[in-house]
Amino acid sequence: MNDERILVIIPTYDEAENLPRIVPRVLEQDARVDVLVVDDASPDGTGAIADRLCAENPRVKVLHRAGKGGLGKAYLAGFAYGLEHGYDILFEMDADFSHPPSALPALIARLDAADVVIGSRYVDGRVTVANWPMSRLLISYFGSRYARIITGMPVRDGTGGFNGWKRAVLEKVKLDRVQSNGYAFQIELKFRAWRAGFTLVESPILFTERDTGESKMSKRIVREAVWRVWWLRLQDIFGRL
Repeated sequence: MNDERILVIIPTYDEAENLPRIVPRVLEQDARVDVLVVDDASPDGTGAIADRLCAENPRVKVLHRAGKGGLGKAYLAGFAYGLEHGYDILFEMDADFSHPPSALPALIARLDAADVVIGSRYVDGRVTVANWPMSRLLISYFGSRYARIITGMPVRDGTGGFNGWKRAVLEKVKLDRVQSNGYAFQIELKFRAWRAGFTLVESPILFTERDTGESKMSKRIVREAVWRVWWLRLQDIFGRL
């Protein structure tokens, strides 16, 4: 995999404080890595900061979207960009340091023997989450367990958003049919990859609550995840995935 081109996609909305800190940290992990910032017209000037980083470093790319369209749609736009521009591996990653950049080399290495790698908070019965309120942790943990039970997918961190995908996976899973947008987007994409016969592996990370900015979590995102897993299961049963 020494000649693989790797794209780390970082969606942003009001991440002006975090973006100039996270991008250099990501780039220093591996010389093959480029960063794509997908900004949803952040009112705090995140988009302008992304443009400056792009002008300073050819390994930084930027996509500007017209408005706040949701995490799933931002990633779909990033995947389309990455596939169009010939990247071999595409990663999803948050801008707020909840996903540690230092974990990237280990995640990349796991793709030698798998098609999808998941930066997991719940591997081998352990919970590797720091500084989260107990209510948020319980929603995440039991949400992932709930998704696993309903879908049958052998993944402990179904809602996790620090994931790496080989190009072949994204080309086959019918991205144009993906309908989820929040937590459910992460579940749906993993489920589609698994049902398409690809191998998924989980690699432990230490997930840390953001230290600046505001969380984008909402009740609407949680509600979508609750009912969407049933939709996925039924779509699979009736051969409509």
